[in-house]
Amino acid sequence: MTQRTVIDNARIITPSAILENTSLWIEDGRIVQMSPALPSTDGWELIDAKNAYVLPAWIDLHLHGMGGFGPEQGTPQALLELSCILARQGVSAFCPTLYCAQPAKMASLLGQLTPIIGQETGAKILGFHLEGPFISPQKPGVMKSQDIAPANLKDFQQIYDASEGKIAIITLAPEIPNIDPIIKFCTQHRIRVQAGHTNATYEQMQTAFEKGVRRVTHWGNAMSGLHQRAPGVFGAALINNDISCEVIADGKHVHPALLTLLRKVKPISQITAITDALRPTQQLKGPFIANDEEVVLLDGVWKRKTDEVTAGSALTMQAAFKQLLHAGYSLPEASCCTSTNAARLFNLPQGKIDINAPADLLLVSQDYQLQQVWLNGRPIM
Repeated sequence: MTQRTVIDNARIITPSAILENTSLWIEDGRIVQMSPALPSTDGWELIDAKNAYVLPAWIDLHLHGMGGFGPEQGTPQALLELSCILARQGVSAFCPTLYCAQPAKMASLLGQLTPIIGQETGAKILGFHLEGPFISPQKPGVMKSQDIAPANLKDFQQIYDASEGKIAIITLAPEIPNIDPIIKFCTQHRIRVQAGHTNATYEQMQTAFEKGVRRVTHWGNAMSGLHQRAPGVFGAALINNDISCEVIADGKHVHPALLTLLRKVKPISQITAITDALRPTQQLKGPFIANDEEVVLLDGVWKRKTDEVTAGSALTMQAAFKQLLHAGYSLPEASCCTSTNAARLFNLPQGKIDINAPADLLLVSQDYQLQQVWLNGRPIM
């Protein structure tokens, strides 16, 4: 049975403009028409947007969990629950992110989780994001020193085989010994290579860019910083327009003023907002556990309870979208950073509102509250 919906009286957010007083026509999960005037709607379900915004659903390429569920639990059911939670929050697709662990453990975890891909009913899994294990001991962040492994191609091939080719992104330190064969393997197998948890120099980053590292993980965090005589990873990513910055847009991990600076210096197309949310984010009752350690929420950020080291964010994509607006991004720019740019990275047809695009859409009020979610034209909330 054909499903037909018209969203009328909407303000449509495209990558370059806001289309006022526009009707959006959805048929069998795809956008088939956009028109400034409303023709006959006989046979169509009519939804009055009441001048609210319609924008593409969000895409999160880096998160460890939400609502008490995450890949670290090692069960397919946890990923299915996570998929549904994220869909209700307006996320259409995501990359479950695995913590740094020894290769055998990562391979075992992927072997348990990979078979579930394709069975999710909410947000779609684009593939796994591996945050390690080949990172710098000098920039571990909250990662445990015993979980960091020396670079070894055979070890990574074991991880890759366990994932059945479902690794989408890897975060690694490009300066560590023997990492080049892994970078080459990843580029040959269409795995997106990101520099993160790295103490690389500016010069080492320039070499890494030439070898296939095209993005940086949570820009500004767990990387060598900016100094007037040593630009570090922070500066190298900022200076190179061809390099994309993944950024935790909570206003805590990166100061709001630096979010503004990023917008002024980088092409909008090279900024991807992520949450890096931990499993207890939006969890109602404790104890709150992330990466087998208890964490506490302090000033809006998860901290490891034992030493108050920052463990990750308590961010949602809706909050990230609003934080970008607060930092001076326009509505189209914020939408690009929370959806369009990630979709382009994966060559996805969604991520923008256009004819024939999948109807993965959000209805957001004029004060940026989420009112409705559609995934493939199907209402989620």
